[in-house]
Amino acid sequence: MKNMKLIVLIEVAIMAALAVVVDLIPSIKLTPSISFNVAMVPIFLLAFRRGFKAATLAGFIWGLLQVALGEAWVVHPVQVFLEYFVAFAFIGGAGLFSSRIQSAVRDGGKKGLLSWMLLAILVGSVARYFWHFIAGVFFFGYLAPDNLSPVLFSFAANGASMLGSAILCAIVLCALVATAPRLVKVEDGRSMNRKAA
Repeated sequence: MKNMKLIVLIEVAIMAALAVVVDLIPSIKLTPSISFNVAMVPIFLLAFRRGFKAATLAGFIWGLLQVALGEAWVVHPVQVFLEYFVAFAFIGGAGLFSSRIQSAVRDGGKKGLLSWMLLAILVGSVARYFWHFIAGVFFFGYLAPDNLSPVLFSFAANGASMLGSAILCAIVLCALVATAPRLVKVEDGRSMNRKAA
């Protein structure tokens, strides 16, 4: 059991570091407030493999690394906490579907696998961007055009960013899993959420 936990923790560290590296790929920027990227892909892969706890921890570490490496957009300590620690950790919500995804991988049903993956990506993305939306209302309302309230501006900017990033991540992950399903499959069938027998 200790070896299993160590393997999962190593995967957590690798995926958090990989997310930092993938985040260096230039984003698709529509406006200064709206951008799309695939940086969540490693956290989603971990969520599919190891579940909620592992993905939440990896997301938190990714956010921590963003701040530590000076990649964070800092306006206020509360904003940093919400946007880098809470929001990034909430990507782990995708891990709530880990057992369904693992069952679909074992059963070989690609349609079911892709459906569960897409739902997991949507949940993880919405969970993350909800916190960006909250931070946007309170800390970036001054960027809103005169004809938009801070709430509508944050909803539009973060909603568009969430949707675009979720779609890009879904395309990349569906292509990866279609060509290499072993990236998602856990041979030992264990995650941080389940106790080893």
